[in-house]
Amino acid sequence: MIRKLRPGDWVQVKGPKEILETLDGDGAIDHIPFMPEMVEFCGRSFRVSRRLVKSCSSGSRSSMRGFTTSDVVLLDGLRCSGSNHDGCQKACMIFWREAWLRRLPDSCADSTFPPDQTDRLRSRLKTKVSDTVYFCQASELLKATYPLTKWDRVAKAIVDVRAGNTSGLRMLRHVAIWTFWRVWRRLLGEYARGNNTTTPVETLSLCAGELVEVKPISVIRETLDQRAYNRGLYFSPDMRLACGRTQRVERKLEKIIVDGTGEMRKLRNTVYLEGSMCGCAHVAFGACSRGEFTYWREIWLKRVPTQ
Repeated sequence: MIRKLRPGDWVQVKGPKEILETLDGDGAIDHIPFMPEMVEFCGRSFRVSRRLVKSCSSGSRSSMRGFTTSDVVLLDGLRCSGSNHDGCQKACMIFWREAWLRRLPDSCADSTFPPDQTDRLRSRLKTKVSDTVYFCQASELLKATYPLTKWDRVAKAIVDVRAGNTSGLRMLRHVAIWTFWRVWRRLLGEYARGNNTTTPVETLSLCAGELVEVKPISVIRETLDQRAYNRGLYFSPDMRLACGRTQRVERKLEKIIVDGTGEMRKLRNTVYLEGSMCGCAHVAFGACSRGEFTYWREIWLKRVPTQ
């Protein structure tokens, strides 16, 4: 029996010809497409960072989903550039089927392939299903996964530990965090809830590299509705930890492809701050390994004057 890949294992992404042989008519395996942005990694070696046993679906705070198969992994640092999807800025961690990877004893030199093989692979990979609906791993996420029941979530948390994604102690910490905030919401409501019916907007026109300070939670609450949203963007409990801190803007966010729909959603007055990652454990049992970014409305920030 061949051992499943585990975090820390070295793999090489197979060549275009081998990958092409694994794909169905949509350029996918079981609803996970091999995207054009992945072609550049063919022949290169990477470490496995996680076995992906479950994933959050952005846009829903409680939508933890399980993969229908057990052969999906993440590789260290590999995110989708969005270059073949009209510049989508979601920067999703790329899902890799084990059929697209070759196990290695350690890192190795890159392999190269004839241009015609790469061209044939690219010609099979679609990026849209219509003029307004995109086709990618995010758009197909709901088809590749299924909603988890309460007991499924417990089972997946155990699998996460057994797969080497996290330690038992860290998983207990994740569960404790989730339990605390679930009780909080039931007894007291959303942590950062406000009283607005229509939430306000502020434009700072921030650019990458600028320094900002996250406003105090008391001020941020004034921008939120009773569900702790500002124009559809949730201020999660973990984001309170950044209040009062000075951080650097990594990039301005203007468009992302929505999980499950393939719609390109336009964003305004929204940025990503360096190192600001989703605190999934606060809203999802056992957290997940997808590594989503946290999005910040400019109204929650104030520009730090340059010296």
